[in-house]
Formats: sequence, structure tokens, C-alpha cells
Amino acid sequence: MRTLTLGSAGPAVQLLQLALNRAGFGPLTLDGLFGVATRRALLAFQAAFGLRQDGIAGDRTHRALLPWYTGFLRYTLRQGDSLRSVAGRFDTTEAAIRTANPSLGSPPLCGTRLTVPLGFPVAPTDIAWCSALTGFCVRGLAARYPFLRVGEIGKSVMGRPLWSLTFGGGDNRVAYSAAHHANEWITTPLLLRFVEELAEAFTAGRELFGVSAGEIFDYSTLCVIPAVDPDGIDLVTGELRSGDFFRRARSIAGAYPQFPFPEGWKANIRGVDLNLQYPAGWEQARENKATLGVVSPAPADFVGPAPLSEPESRALYRFTRTFDPALILAYHSQGEVLYWRYLDFEPPESQRIAQLFSQVSGYRAEETPFASGFAGYKDWFIQDFDRPGFTVEAGLGQNPLPLSDFPSIYEKNLGILALGTVVT
Repeated sequence: MRTLTLGSAGPAVQLLQLALNRAGFGPLTLDGLFGVATRRALLAFQAAFGLRQDGIAGDRTHRALLPWYTGFLRYTLRQGDSLRSVAGRFDTTEAAIRTANPSLGSPPLCGTRLTVPLGFPVAPTDIAWCSALTGFCVRGLAARYPFLRVGEIGKSVMGRPLWSLTFGGGDNRVAYSAAHHANEWITTPLLLRFVEELAEAFTAGRELFGVSAGEIFDYSTLCVIPAVDPDGIDLVTGELRSGDFFRRARSIAGAYPQFPFPEGWKANIRGVDLNLQYPAGWEQARENKATLGVVSPAPADFVGPAPLSEPESRALYRFTRTFDPALILAYHSQGEVLYWRYLDFEPPESQRIAQLFSQVSGYRAEETPFASGFAGYKDWFIQDFDRPGFTVEAGLGQNPLPLSDFPSIYEKNLGILALGTVVT
């Protein structure tokens, strides 16, 4: 997290405001503007936690706020403590503490170090996204639900982790990915919220969209890559607004004024469209985009100098080869459309699954238009694996979609996400 002070703006400020609200130092409006009210709340937080009262969110203050960024804290049991008293102190439940500490004895011993989930959802859906928030959510979910496995499939151009979260241990491997395009970042909280609800349902022995979470856990191994383009997300949402990478991106955008900057940016930070990077008709994609005048790094539609030239696309390619999934979902926005074929490739069961997804979501199941039907992640997966692969265009409108659309997007996609784990 960058240092924040009076006058700062952007997603990191929204996250700071959210954390201060969660910690009980609000209420603050989540407007992303570090004004007088945010400074006053931060000063009160610093005073309460014995920090230097300078009204600046630097490294020490961010560390102190970490529980309210991630949704958990560490606590050592003292003489006279009980799980009930600890749960009451931190606005959580005994059941949540036991889930986060599966080896905890009964009664727990004095001196035991606990992971304590806090009393709010980990993945927020009411603030703009940034790469740091993805990391906080992944860490927070894994702490609350130790049966989730955290990993990295690689790094971005700027060295940011490409996080993964894995649920279950069954033979049916399924991979979901999101935010292949920077200004489609609303798909990142979509997948993280789904993982959180799936983990909650598994813990409680419940169903999710009519499917037993326990059945999913036993039958499938679901691996979620929530943000394929973290650098681009930071650019679009305003978290990245200075430095060499920002200046280079702004220069790239200047050559393509048809794409508004930064909200029209789809590419990675080097100006390569990550969903035009795969060895499945890449040459045809290059020709298609050249007819649109895109022949160099651009905010969108530049295929790159060669297939898999970018670290993000290489990482997802290698992960997919190793993980060997039976089905993939690649989340994009917008259009409320499901694309399920690549050229004449039609893997077994693909059409049936596409029709099922269409029924539960209301999205149209269509074939990819020729002009945009090459070199995508879904295209390559279908071509090389001959297994069901789907591009899901979530929501309607103009990217980036507003967060006010999130509840509707999530409701319509919950069936796809839940059933996708068990249909193969």
C-alpha cells in the first residue's frame, strides 16, 4: 500500500476508509478522497493503537490496519479467556474461530495463538479495485478457511503476484479466471465473492445454488485466478497515476485517441491485449486488429510481438498446462453473452453446458464473432484440450461497469459459477 495523506485519492483511499469503518472509526463515505473527515478518523485510530498521530497512513499505520484490510487478526489466549469471550470481543463467532483454527483443542490452552476472523465479509463489493486489495482478500480468505490453498501462478510486468485460490480435492479439475482486461475489473470481486460464499457454505454444510458445497469439495478441485491483469487494473481505477509505467501507458494511449484514458484501457501495462496472446489463430487476430489500425502497443487490441510474449499470458498458459482442467471459465464484461466455440472445434458436452449456463443466467449462448474470435484464452483451451471452455461476458453497459451493477451481475452468474464445478 502506498503512503496516503491529506489530498490523496484513488482506490487505496477507499480501502483505507473502508478499513477505518470496519475498525469502528467511521462512518466515512467511501469516496476515495482523503479529506478532513478521513484524516480525523485516522488520527483517532492512530491514537487508539499507540501510533504516531500524524494523520498519514504510512507503513506502520498500514500494518496496524491489516486486520481490517484482510478480515482477520492474530490473538494469543490469556488466563481467563474463552472462545466465547474472544468471539464477543472481536464481533465474531466461536464457530468461525474453530473453522480458522482446525487443530484447536477443547478447551483451548492459555498461550495458544489464534487466527480470529472479524465480523464482516472479506471481499468488498462497494469500492473500486486495486492489486493490493486482491492480495488482502486472498490472504484473508485463506486465513478464515484453511482448507483454501493460496498460490501464485506468476508475476505481472510490474512484478505483482498473479494470485490463485484453490478449493476442494476432487479429480474433476476446474479453472476460473477474471480481469483478463483491465477495465473489466468488476469480474475480480465477482470470483472472490463466489469463493467466499462457497467456503462459507462448505463450513456450514449448506448448498450454493442448489449444489452441495461438500459435494463440490469432494468431487472437484476448483482453482480461481481472480486478476490476470493487476497492473492494468491499477491504471484504470486510478491507483497507478505516476511513475515510469504510468507515463509510458499515457504515451501509448496518446497514439490511439479512440480509447479514452485510462477508463478505456484493456491491455496490460505494456499495451498488449492479454486475451489476444494465445497460440490459436494469433496471426489471424493480428490481421484482424491491423485492419482496425492497431499495429503497436495500444490501450486495447494489440496482439503483441508474438504469442505469449507477456508474463501474464505465459503464466496462465503454463498454469493451465500443468493444472489440466476439465473445464474453464474466462470472465470478461460486458454483454451478458456466453461464447462456447472456437472455429469448428466443439468439445463434447460444450453445447449442452452452454445451454445450461444460459438457462440459469439468462445470458445468450453464442458463437464468437470472426473479428474477435482468435488468440483468446478460451480459443486456445478449446483448440488444444478439446474440452469445454467458456468466455463469460458479465453485465451490460460500458466498461468499466459501475459497482452499482454488482448485485445483479453476481445473482445472474451464481448458477454458472456453482454448476461449473460439477457439470463435467
